[in-house]
Amino acid sequence: MTNRYSSYLKGLNIIIDFILLNLSFYVGYVITNDSWYWEITPGHNLTHIILMNLVWYLSSHSCHLYTDVFTREAVPIFKSVLRSLFVYGLIMAFLQNNVLFLPYNYKTLVLSFAFFDFSLIGWKLIFLLQRRPHKNSLTQFRPVVIVGTGRNGLDLYHYLNNNTYLGYKVLGFFNHEGDGSRIKNNINVIGKVDECIEFVRRQNIDEIFCALPDEDFHHINKLMRDADRYLIRFKLVPDFKDHFKKNVMVQLYGHLPVLSPRMEPLESKGHQILKRGFDIIFSLFVIVFILSWIIPILGLFIKLESQGPVFFRQIRSGKNNKPFYCLKFRSMTVNKRANSLQATKNDRRITKIGKYLRKTSLDELPQFINVLMGNMSVVGPRPHMIKHTKEYSAIIDRFMIRHFLTPGITGWAQVTGLRGETKTHKDMEKRVEADIWYLENWSLLLDCKIIFMTVYNVFRGDKKAF
Repeated sequence: MTNRYSSYLKGLNIIIDFILLNLSFYVGYVITNDSWYWEITPGHNLTHIILMNLVWYLSSHSCHLYTDVFTREAVPIFKSVLRSLFVYGLIMAFLQNNVLFLPYNYKTLVLSFAFFDFSLIGWKLIFLLQRRPHKNSLTQFRPVVIVGTGRNGLDLYHYLNNNTYLGYKVLGFFNHEGDGSRIKNNINVIGKVDECIEFVRRQNIDEIFCALPDEDFHHINKLMRDADRYLIRFKLVPDFKDHFKKNVMVQLYGHLPVLSPRMEPLESKGHQILKRGFDIIFSLFVIVFILSWIIPILGLFIKLESQGPVFFRQIRSGKNNKPFYCLKFRSMTVNKRANSLQATKNDRRITKIGKYLRKTSLDELPQFINVLMGNMSVVGPRPHMIKHTKEYSAIIDRFMIRHFLTPGITGWAQVTGLRGETKTHKDMEKRVEADIWYLENWSLLLDCKIIFMTVYNVFRGDKKAF
């Protein structure tokens, strides 16, 4: 029953969203042109309508807006709504600037987009409020039993009870001791493992969760064979908690389940191409429109204040710990300790123009050349000096994980207050944790968010920039 209602509500959401999209555009057109009459011509208007609907379809599906609309919690649904609107607005703005056959002016598009935002969020709020009291009543819970009362079995029991949207109701447990129908630690132990199949057949239960330890393979195999014989679905819960302390990624290599300690979206070739394409376009834009004129100006100031090159080249740790030359505007006087001693607040080596460059992060701009060359990315973990990589990798267990990624000009650690001098090992541990979080949660939207926060911090001023 849950699946039937999920399909029905998914279809309803899709239809109403598209109605609101087209209605919003009509409202924007009417307000802009002060006329209720809208002439649809195949050459212009119809093309725009088709394109607009196609862009929304791609945006909403790429952001998983219609995934599990009946069972998913409200907060994830609203996040999907906001992501979908952001992607849709971004693509439509790009098309308006670069595609000549879009006939409408900015006022029409802005008004229609604003009305669509308001109406879509309002509709989703109404939908969630109406869904809330009926969510459990319309869900037909599937009765199941769990075999094994060890840590895995108890964890599974609590998870299924706390996540009712999955649609499971645990009737009780089976273990080797068997306690009849007595309650043990608030857990209903129905009987022994050998009695499980007979019980589920008698109660018309069609699913078993087996959480027996791996060494009990004899009982696991027998349960699996008996379940298959009587058309009972058998699900095995492997115990890998001793190896992995949090959520893991499971992949099947043939019949072998392979567990990874973390999700890595950028292991996908498609995501790698997407990120690299974004880096190339973004870095070319900065090089052509900013670096082309700012290098001569800043270079002159740097040269006038102190002797030495305009650019500072330093070997740093890159992806897979491969060294590369990182470029910056020189912000210090030429000194022998540049490759070993980290900059500190009120560092006497920093020049006057260098202080301004570091405060505004302008010293990092030449790194867009690194991005274009492929040594760096716009967003990623900040690259460290080789000396610091060796030091911290010896004392921080997960330090080297950040080198699975291409280093970035800015990153999640930098925009969440973890930039600048690392005075203690604890400071570096927090930065590493932020870098690993970015590795596990990467998306192109997250990169855009980090870039926006970086620009915002530059104009607002960052106390840790010196």
